[in-house]
Amino acid sequence: MSLAPRVVLVHRTTEYEELVAHHGTHGQAAFFLSSRGRDIEEVAERHRCTRRALADVTAAIPLAWRQSRVERADLDRFLFAPEDVVVVVGQDGLVANAAKYLAGQPVIGIDTDPGRNPGVLVRHRPTDAAALLPAAHASGTGVDELTMVEAVADDTQRLVALNEIYLGAAGHQTARYRLGLENDGGVVEAQASSGVLVGTGTGATGWLRSVWQERGAALELPHPTEDRLLWFVREAWPSPATGTTLVAGTLSSTARLRLTVESERLIAFGDGMETDALELTWGQSVRVGVCGERLRLVG
Repeated sequence: MSLAPRVVLVHRTTEYEELVAHHGTHGQAAFFLSSRGRDIEEVAERHRCTRRALADVTAAIPLAWRQSRVERADLDRFLFAPEDVVVVVGQDGLVANAAKYLAGQPVIGIDTDPGRNPGVLVRHRPTDAAALLPAAHASGTGVDELTMVEAVADDTQRLVALNEIYLGAAGHQTARYRLGLENDGGVVEAQASSGVLVGTGTGATGWLRSVWQERGAALELPHPTEDRLLWFVREAWPSPATGTTLVAGTLSSTARLRLTVESERLIAFGDGMETDALELTWGQSVRVGVCGERLRLVG
């Protein structure tokens, strides 16, 4: 007999919980915020909205189904199963945080604070869960397959992200490396910069878009489901030993950007999670391109 579906609720510690944990009591947290011109009631109300959303989604899970919860900080240690239906309760960024650990499971994004969140990835309200859960498990219809980006190092380390991957020095100081496009006749350039950003169409609503706007929007942004990435070198430094020719471009589904480290240590991290990064040392190389896996987001 096959296992019943399992709903995995992904959430994160609220700002209110972090404040109380740090300051010890509600009163001390309130005093801290008031000294900085903020009212704890606004923070507490967002906390209550999140808790209500989690309770509503939990109540909507069919009785015969299994369920589990995982906090954002524990995602890298949680084992998702093929039959899981993943429900992300929180902000858009939490969907991106979970995406790298999935392998085709349907994802439902639940917005806990409509109007404050953009709602690009958390597209639904808690009251929608009762209808969405059986539909997501039974048919898989109405799912958007969002393109992801991956980085693979020459020692087999691998990193996957939904929005973007950043390669550079820890602390965003000067990174030294050699950069080239594998499908561009082998042209390679030594560079010193603030790092390289490679992003997807989903990432085009965030960090990637800000860099794109600064460059004058010469390249067309990809759509979230399009097998195309954009890449930018941040603040490339011209010198007798380093160039600024290869600073932006597009990667098709088969193209790869190759970076060879010429610093003592560089890192690669995805979707802002610097604590879960690839460690790269002098002489190592890493290839970045479109990932073969997709995030299956329920529309």
